[in-house]
Amino acid sequence: MKVDVEPGSGFCFGVQNAVMIAEEALRAGETVFCLGEIVHNDIEVARLTGLGLKAITYEEFEKLHDCKVLIRAHGEPPSTYAKAAENNITIIDATCPIVHSMQEKIRKVAELSRAEKGQIVIYGKEGHAEVIGLMGAAGPRGILVTGKGDLHRIDYSRPVFLFSQTTKSKVQYEVVAEIIRLNMEKVTSDHSSSNLKVHNTICRQVSGREPRLKEFAMKHDVIIFVSGRNSSNGRMLFEVCLKVNPRTHFISSPGELNSEWFHNAASAGVCGATSTPGWLIQEVADLIAAI
Repeated sequence: MKVDVEPGSGFCFGVQNAVMIAEEALRAGETVFCLGEIVHNDIEVARLTGLGLKAITYEEFEKLHDCKVLIRAHGEPPSTYAKAAENNITIIDATCPIVHSMQEKIRKVAELSRAEKGQIVIYGKEGHAEVIGLMGAAGPRGILVTGKGDLHRIDYSRPVFLFSQTTKSKVQYEVVAEIIRLNMEKVTSDHSSSNLKVHNTICRQVSGREPRLKEFAMKHDVIIFVSGRNSSNGRMLFEVCLKVNPRTHFISSPGELNSEWFHNAASAGVCGATSTPGWLIQEVADLIAAI
């Protein structure tokens, strides 16, 4: 049986950069805390924990003083930095540059649109670490929408500035933007949606994986998708594969492989989420090749 690894799978730049920053800080031999899990992958978290990285909760962070805390690629709201300054905590900032740039843009738009009572609408997953940071940047006029069911939260008679969590589906984001556009045209006197500004904030590296994974999944009899179970990006990309190949299986560790999945298969493809380390994807591929 032929076994292929999808070449674009594995850590995105932001996650890879955060892991490298963490490893560099740990090499200095000091205790480094990480606010939340550095990546949505239990196996990679365990590896970094073994090197000395200590994941902490927000409650634990509030009680820390005089230490070093790493901010993961997802970013943090302004309140986190304020608390760090108050408690003499040295921040090791591993925020993804794309996320950091979006936070700055949201802050600027929120300030400039204050006079016209503009609404900062964030399309994303409720409770997601990145979204918490984006909502913090938006301030009190930020509105979170997780899908079509939340669009009633928007006042369509006022300006709307729409942003998306970087790892959301580009197609789904476009659907949400179009519904907002149509609703604004219904309620405005001139039937215009000119007060809607849609910002293209989905990471190109992530959005580009959707069409590549579709093509990859169609080329193979069986697809093994490797991801942490709490990765929203992983779930989204898994569904992309499953739609075009019903013999797609989700695993979070090599031990979950089932040899029966490969019966009568001439080829198998292995791919993963932006939070899945490349070494783990390759390990899975090697195990499949040995079946």
